[in-house]
Amino acid sequence: MGLNKIRLGDYIIRSTQNNRDLKYGVELISGVTSQGVFAIPKGDPIDVNLKPYKIVNNGAFVYNPTRLDLGSIAYRTDGLCIVSHLYMVFYLTEEGKRIIDPTWLYIYFRRNEFLREVTFRNFGSQRPEFNFEDMSDIIIPLPDLPTQQKYVDVYNAMVANQQAYERDLEDLKLTCDAYIEDLRRKMPCEKIGRYIERHDIRNGKNGSKNVMGISTSKQFREPTSKVNKNELANYKVCHPRQIGFVQTTHNEKVFTYAFNNTKEDIVVSSVNEVFSTQEDKLYPEYQFAKHKGYGTKLHRELLLQYLCMFFNRTEFDRYARFHSWGSARETFTWNDLIEVKIPIPDIAIQKSIAEMYTVYNKRKKINEQLKAQIKNICPILIRGSLEDGGEPNGEPA
Repeated sequence: MGLNKIRLGDYIIRSTQNNRDLKYGVELISGVTSQGVFAIPKGDPIDVNLKPYKIVNNGAFVYNPTRLDLGSIAYRTDGLCIVSHLYMVFYLTEEGKRIIDPTWLYIYFRRNEFLREVTFRNFGSQRPEFNFEDMSDIIIPLPDLPTQQKYVDVYNAMVANQQAYERDLEDLKLTCDAYIEDLRRKMPCEKIGRYIERHDIRNGKNGSKNVMGISTSKQFREPTSKVNKNELANYKVCHPRQIGFVQTTHNEKVFTYAFNNTKEDIVVSSVNEVFSTQEDKLYPEYQFAKHKGYGTKLHRELLLQYLCMFFNRTEFDRYARFHSWGSARETFTWNDLIEVKIPIPDIAIQKSIAEMYTVYNKRKKINEQLKAQIKNICPILIRGSLEDGGEPNGEPA
């Protein structure tokens, strides 16, 4: 027992192996997020020169030198991929594998303490960049391998639980999508234009200060640019139970919309569109005004949930981009939206599908919470391993 302080560079080796023979195509392109996982980049890979892309095999650590302080480092276990030449790629040496569990090292990198060290080492740089030499100079207090593996087992159990939950989540989404595709085959689709109503209510001089932007995650969010809340007169008002959407798709790559499910007005940029559903038309056989019981708040929410469900699908994102127009700015306007066709079944079917999507969205939030818990447990696991390894406070002396 006891900690062995090592210089990381003595046990890792950098890889610069690239894709110069173009053996691997765009389908294998990956990037690393600030959540410490590999993900498909959002940019369009068409016409990208893949020759300088680096080849990443299982067992590789990959990080973005300019975003490492944000957590952009991942450990590869899901097979070969290729990453931008700007990423750093390294592996444990054979000697390193004898004393370092790679998952333990990844957990070490996921700690806020490590990210603060990266920030500190970048201090004073005009363009902060944590290169391979910087990574090599990191000093790590290392417990023995059995101690590392003890805490890695705890981490792996939590990850396995989260991944199992995520698989069930995707199965639920596939079930929902299957219902929709079945509807498309069995019944005609109708343009939604006759069921939705456009709104252009301006905020006015003494209007709301509750200004919001609309994110690509299809939610209202705080504005990303500075907004003078004393100059919101020309902003559009999005009342409760109304929807706002962004008319451009070239940057967002998705249909960017948000549903105001709060009890307060939200003001959005005047370039955005605002609309709502005409609730007595979406279910023509269940006239809201005439049919007792179908004018309740519950059913109005259901109506919007069914419509929003379509907007949340990746298929609709692709539809919106395909039907966008303009060369400099891809634009999907109100006139394009009203031409969208969807199946509109009876209220019972709409209710069942919308409820499944509601459950899916709730479970999706729980899944994100599980991921956050895994990140939060990383410093606790490292501290425990260091304490077991001989450091009384779990910190290097």
